[in-house]
Amino acid sequence: MSRNQLDQSNSAYLLQHKDNPVHWYPWGREALADAEAQNKPILLSIGYTACHWCHVMNQESFADAETAALMNESFINIKVDRAERPDLDQLFQSASNAMGSTGGWPLTIFLTPNGTPFFTATYLPKDARFGQPSFKSVLGDVTKLYRDQSATIAQTTATLTQQLHNLWNRDMRADLNTSVLDNLAIRIGQRYDIFFGGMTGAQRFVQPQLIELLWRAYLRTGMAQFVQVASKTLDSMLIAGLFDHVGGGFFRYATDERWMIPHFEKIAADNAQIIDVALSFWQHNRNALSQTRIEETIGWLLRDMMVEDAFAASLDSDSEGEEGKYYLWTEAEVDAALVGTFSQKFKDAYGITREGNFQGKNILRRVATKAPYPQSEADESLLSKQCGMLLAARQRRVAPIRDDQVLADANGMVIAALASAGAAMRRVEWVAAATKAFDFIVKALGDGDTLFHSWRGGKRGHTGFADDYAHMARAALALWEATGEKRFLDQAGRWVHTLNENFWDAFGGGYFTTAHSDDPLFVRVRSIFDQTQPPANSVMLSVLSRLHMATQEAAYADRGNKLIQGFADEVTRAFMSSGSFLNGIEFFISNLEILVLGAVENQKTLELIGAVQGRSLPNKLLVVVPPGQELPEGHPAKGKPMVNGNPTAYIVQRGQVSQPINNPVALSQMLQLPPPRPQPGTRPQ
Repeated sequence: MSRNQLDQSNSAYLLQHKDNPVHWYPWGREALADAEAQNKPILLSIGYTACHWCHVMNQESFADAETAALMNESFINIKVDRAERPDLDQLFQSASNAMGSTGGWPLTIFLTPNGTPFFTATYLPKDARFGQPSFKSVLGDVTKLYRDQSATIAQTTATLTQQLHNLWNRDMRADLNTSVLDNLAIRIGQRYDIFFGGMTGAQRFVQPQLIELLWRAYLRTGMAQFVQVASKTLDSMLIAGLFDHVGGGFFRYATDERWMIPHFEKIAADNAQIIDVALSFWQHNRNALSQTRIEETIGWLLRDMMVEDAFAASLDSDSEGEEGKYYLWTEAEVDAALVGTFSQKFKDAYGITREGNFQGKNILRRVATKAPYPQSEADESLLSKQCGMLLAARQRRVAPIRDDQVLADANGMVIAALASAGAAMRRVEWVAAATKAFDFIVKALGDGDTLFHSWRGGKRGHTGFADDYAHMARAALALWEATGEKRFLDQAGRWVHTLNENFWDAFGGGYFTTAHSDDPLFVRVRSIFDQTQPPANSVMLSVLSRLHMATQEAAYADRGNKLIQGFADEVTRAFMSSGSFLNGIEFFISNLEILVLGAVENQKTLELIGAVQGRSLPNKLLVVVPPGQELPEGHPAKGKPMVNGNPTAYIVQRGQVSQPINNPVALSQMLQLPPPRPQPGTRPQ
């Protein structure tokens, strides 16, 4: 092969590299066969569309003819889009970590011709600086290493393969004592910054799975320490620079401990998870800030991220070659956009100054300003209108590139967030948008009970991974709760059947990331570790629990028990990376189902539903049973009547059924969490 093959790709990220003088291959059998035939090592570069340093390395090195010549002479060069191939990214990131690197993007990793890593790096500059060697010098060093030290490389690859096999596929089965949930929540909470929220350290990643874990711990125990760190983290995210105050949506992470300076990429999956967390807080205390941010974030998704009826993957951090340029403001630009509307009030509220707070310009925020949040209702209304004026002005700028791939897993997360928020906040248009997106995924990425991972411009990408099935099954169940349409429940069951048949590890328990029929990699991943999103094994705990409660089919409960047992040893060892799995365990063992018997159009039925949706109940399944519909055989509440012909609720937990409840206020009170803490000298009854 003597040319760049990426012009044949359907990935927006790979197409950004199609004009490089590098002879790029996509990942596949041809590249590996050519590496074997030519006895050349593989240079594997993994990135994604919204990655700033990926663009820098592209401009500095991959577009440079001299550098490309060195790459072409000594290596088989493979470019991978992590959004398109999350399985490859997960495997090679873990390999990079095992070799002593922090990983990240762009990932630059060198492989033997059979695809096993032996040397790793991340971003490398064209010329040596800041203690980093130049990319060209590394190319020379690796070429020499491969040519002269084959025995060393063989030992390295053998050791690495064994390490990763132990990481992903060792026997992790054990019995789990559920008291571990409280103990691990305390250990996680101890690592949080009590002043600004988030995990202690220079950079602040959102980590919504851990915020949810702390919030669940508060609801479960009533311990104020949990709500303090969880609330501080969420509040910092909602009012500081991590949020796009003009256009809505959250950026990837903050580069400082006060959440003021973001890294400006936006990921759809991140925002879906933040909506879920903020919704749970809002349900508990009707926090106005949480409500506003949910509305603004969903507004951004529906305005800027739609691809036909579904959602794009991400927005780039750069525009016109400059990171964050689209989102930054000078004082003069703000004055011009807000002329005639008392711009000083806006500048006081959002911290706009002539000097700026970031490289001579301003990042908008609502904390540490002359008029911090909240202002009076009238002033907040004015500020909202002024943000709309700034958005109109910003839309005349050159926007960041959008990765318009439609990913099944990310769309599953967005659909579930829209359905849950729409049901809880009575926004039928959000539920309708979720339904349209779901139907698009079924049509564009579905083939019977099989899913594909990605779609772009009418073309499908790789067949689906376990995460795709898990997140879309969760989305289907969220829509079933929101609408009562049985087709969503049925579809969730069919996708779970495909997962069980094609991804289940019959020996150790749990789901592999890739299907049994996929081309084998040097190690097959089976994980509970959170990355940019919860993995399939975590998501499936709540999916299996919901399906068991809905159908009473014992196979779902059995599969969930085996899933927990299969990773019980791992979750207690690597609990900081396994927040969503711990959340899934709590959902599974809680087994909380709330039945509302009554016609959906009946106002009293709606009031009972509203009482349930008005509580923060992260472990609940709400099932509305209209007249004439029967519960499945074996259901603990089967045969329970509506009292006096009026809509009636029953709370079902661990096989026990409550007394009938007709009054929505009484139902809300029964569902109130957290439980009261025992007073000194008393014992829980």
